[in-house]
Amino acid sequence: MSTNSTGPDEKGFFEKVKETIEHLWDGTKDTAEDIKDKAADTIDTLKEKVSAEKKTVAKKATTAKKSVTAKANIASAKVKTAVADVKAKAADKAKTIKAKASDENAKAKKAVADVKAKAADKAKEIKAKATNDSTKAKTTSAAKKPAATKTVAKKKPVAAK
Repeated sequence: MSTNSTGPDEKGFFEKVKETIEHLWDGTKDTAEDIKDKAADTIDTLKEKVSAEKKTVAKKATTAKKSVTAKANIASAKVKTAVADVKAKAADKAKTIKAKASDENAKAKKAVADVKAKAADKAKEIKAKATNDSTKAKTTSAAKKPAATKTVAKKKPVAAK
């Protein structure tokens, strides 16, 4: 029998690939959560600015109240559009990051499948070769046995005295 191992050449390869995929996925989730938190903080600060502007408007004289209210509404509308833009950008960024991670994950899975297939093919080749060598050895030894039996049978018996 052959002393060559039929296993893969590099031990731990699949574990390394799995750890890499998990690292990418965790990093992606953390980044998406950070973006979401930053967007929430931005929204809160914008809301505080709007509420501060509204308080200032309430303290002004009644004659100027209409113009100030209009300005507050404009500022509020600007804040709302800014908030909507921030939310949309954060959502797009999160989707992009998740899509990238999914793509890398799919590539890694494909690479693992390719390596497994190659390892299986190599194992089949080695097994077929070993079986073939074993069959040859058996036929060679089987061919030699009858000749040895014949020589033993041809010896002359010793005459009794």
